[in-house]
Amino acid sequence: MDTSVAHPIRVSVGEDDLLLRKGIVRVLGDAGLEVVAETGDAAELLNVTLAYRPDVAVVDIRMPPHDHGDDGLRAAIELRHRLPEMGVMVLTQYDDPEYALALINDRAEGAGYLLKERVGDVHEFTEAVIRVAHGGSALDPAIVARMMRPRRVPESLARLTDRELAVLKAMAGGQSNFGIAKTLLVSNAAVEKHVTSIFRKLDLAPEATGHRRVQAVLRFFTTQGT
Repeated sequence: MDTSVAHPIRVSVGEDDLLLRKGIVRVLGDAGLEVVAETGDAAELLNVTLAYRPDVAVVDIRMPPHDHGDDGLRAAIELRHRLPEMGVMVLTQYDDPEYALALINDRAEGAGYLLKERVGDVHEFTEAVIRVAHGGSALDPAIVARMMRPRRVPESLARLTDRELAVLKAMAGGQSNFGIAKTLLVSNAAVEKHVTSIFRKLDLAPEATGHRRVQAVLRFFTTQGT
């Protein structure tokens, strides 16, 4: 008989606005997550997160000491390098794809980038944090919309149909096949067919060590500025 007890997801929070930070801590706690550290300083966030090694860190882009203007983002990227098994969720008021790409780099697993206004939707916010803690990704719809803004479709995506591009866009936002089916009002089987076609057209062959869904999303990310 398995007597093991599932431990709550452990979180560190970095946000220099005290009221917002306390609100985030309260929301996460009410959702059953355990906040093990909270701070308003980027350097301190880096130190306490390395010490506590939580499942996910929630980080504001701009925090003291303001040496660079994006100290929180720099701390988040450093955490991604030093604790690759930990998720990192960046919260910001800036819908800048460059910031999101800097965080994600070449690895979408365990990365999230949400606008602070999403915290108001408690269910959406906590779901995104949990998804990132479990190695998934979460990208704010506003960022996805900006990435899709260029009128010229990059050559690497030109083979995709409009429906396949819509599915890839939803994948970039961190949605599961079931979520994509609900969003696009199609069957789950239809989504699976589109996803398979996307992999084929992007030449993403099955690999024992590869994650084609993440690779496809990264292909989407890195071509939207061209």
